[in-house]
Formats: sequence, structure tokens, C-alpha cells
Amino acid sequence: QVQVVESGGGLVQTGGSLRLSCACSGRIFSINTMAWYRQAPGKQREFVADITAGGKTNYLDSVKGRVTISRDNAKNTVYLQMISLKPEDTAVYYCKAVLNRLEYWGQGTQVTVSS
Repeated sequence: QVQVVESGGGLVQTGGSLRLSCACSGRIFSINTMAWYRQAPGKQREFVADITAGGKTNYLDSVKGRVTISRDNAKNTVYLQMISLKPEDTAVYYCKAVLNRLEYWGQGTQVTVSS
């Protein structure tokens, strides 16, 4: 069993910053890709960023330059550093970990950006 737990969400003003964390625990040998998704009210969940075990990253175009994904393989943890936040970044942010071709999701952490 693998557990995925996000933390670090909160309420910030436009232009503010947040750092999200996602820790994986349980029966883990190695984690392949780790990713962040988000879901705003009334919208579908969308990809934000991901990072492979080797450190290759991909980003949603609208967050490029404002978001940095990183990971600590020794801690089975992935981070999402967000700066210059905008009201349209408001969403529940979910972490996904891929292990042995299986996907594990966290429960999400709320990010609210006030205008």
C-alpha cells in the first residue's frame, strides 16, 4: 500500500508564493514520475507539472516561469514552488506518484489566491 499526502496549500494574495509538498510512504521501492495536477471549481482536473526519476520536467504552458517542480528521491517527496500567483491559480492541487505503472493520488490541498 502506498500513501500520498499533500501539504502546503493556503490562502495568498495575488503575486504571492506558496510551496507545496507531497510525501509518499508505504511499500515503495522506487517512484517513476511524480506530478502535480489541479482542479478549479467547475473545471476538469488539469496537468500542472511533472518530474521523472532522473529529473526531467514538464510544465503546463500557463505556469511556465512561475512554477518549479523538484523532488527528493531519498525522501520520496516532490515539491511545487509557485511564485507570482494569480487568482486563476486557485484550485485544489493534487499529487500523483507512478510506481510500477500504477498511479497513486493524494487527497489534494487547497490553494486560494485572492485578488
